[in-house]
Amino acid sequence: MREWSDRAQDVLTVILGGGRGTRLHPLTVDRSKPAVPVGGKYRLIDIPISNAIHSDMSRVLLLTQFNSVSLHRHIALTYRFDNFSRGYVQLLAAQQTPGNERWFQGTADAVRQNLRLIRGIPGDTVLILSGDHIYLMDYRLLLREHVESGADITLAVLPCSERDIAGFGAVRVDDAGRVVEFREKPRNAEERSGMEVARALRESQGVPEDKPYLASMGIYLFRKEVLVQVLANEYDDFGRDIIPRCTHTRHVRSFFFNGYWRDIGTIRSFYDTHMDLVGSPPLFDVHRADWPIYTRPRYLPPARIDACGFTRVMLAEGGDLRHCTIEDSVVGVRARAASATIRRSLVMGIDADPAPSPAGAPPPGIGEGTVIERAIIDKNARIGRDCRIVNAAGVEEAEGPGWCIRDGIVVVMRNGVISDGTEI
Repeated sequence: MREWSDRAQDVLTVILGGGRGTRLHPLTVDRSKPAVPVGGKYRLIDIPISNAIHSDMSRVLLLTQFNSVSLHRHIALTYRFDNFSRGYVQLLAAQQTPGNERWFQGTADAVRQNLRLIRGIPGDTVLILSGDHIYLMDYRLLLREHVESGADITLAVLPCSERDIAGFGAVRVDDAGRVVEFREKPRNAEERSGMEVARALRESQGVPEDKPYLASMGIYLFRKEVLVQVLANEYDDFGRDIIPRCTHTRHVRSFFFNGYWRDIGTIRSFYDTHMDLVGSPPLFDVHRADWPIYTRPRYLPPARIDACGFTRVMLAEGGDLRHCTIEDSVVGVRARAASATIRRSLVMGIDADPAPSPAGAPPPGIGEGTVIERAIIDKNARIGRDCRIVNAAGVEEAEGPGWCIRDGIVVVMRNGVISDGTEI
């Protein structure tokens, strides 16, 4: 794709920082979705930014609104381009101005409120991305499809099952790949009717039989003049408002993607993604030498391991693990555990400067004799000795001091304290 690199450098990338992220609570109590730690050492926002950098689309605007302090800090400490590069990541926080006193009302409104700046940046193509999806994509392939087809708008689409299409925008395309209909989140058979991929197109694109629909990935490539025109109306959302109308009035093209992609919208999807990371082989592989995921350089020492047993584990740097058994799990930076058993879990680790422990609370980390299964342990959690965090009763939803259960997954909250001998 090197022949498309020069054209890619003229593409402006706009990343939407997400809304309140209520379905990902409690991980989003004091951070936005794109700032949620993933994969032991990364943040969600690192995924689209890394894709953009590798695709030579490194002029990035990041639009933020809710709980954005930690996200802003991460961006400031991570993405520093040199004086001889055209690349940058510019933060655009929602703000009230003399001409507009509203916060962002949706994805399209967020772009509309920054349209004056977007129009002033050189280049005639704008790539719009979400900040809370997990995937690896060379956007130059999307750009090539867009340019060669002469499209006004190009959407990335993914084969999707009947069960899952209710959570996404359903896309219907003709045999030439042109989008002819877009339905936002069809929830029943009547709303899905007629949206299946035609057999000839399914065979030519290698669409599996068990995935007869096409889901929008929330990745939109616009000709800039078209973007300006469609945002002149008062519609607030791309998926709900803009794209469905454009299928009737504009040349909207599809770009088929068959790799790994997941929308991190719920605790279940967040947990499942991490289990995909430690599969054998992993469904989502962060170890590609040709496509590294960039993140904040911490300059931590190697993890220290003493008499531990590991099976299918991703282990970040800076940890101290002693006499532990860990299976099918992701263990984050500076994690601490002693004589603990951890299975099918995500342990996010510990910040460089965690808040002081409350009186009588254990230190950050996991205490001796504790067993953790099918759980998410957020940053700086203080888990005492001989605890059992296993949800043996299979509870779907519950609340407790320092913890909750969502989608059957136990989540120990950031800075949560779990006393010695607790069973969850």
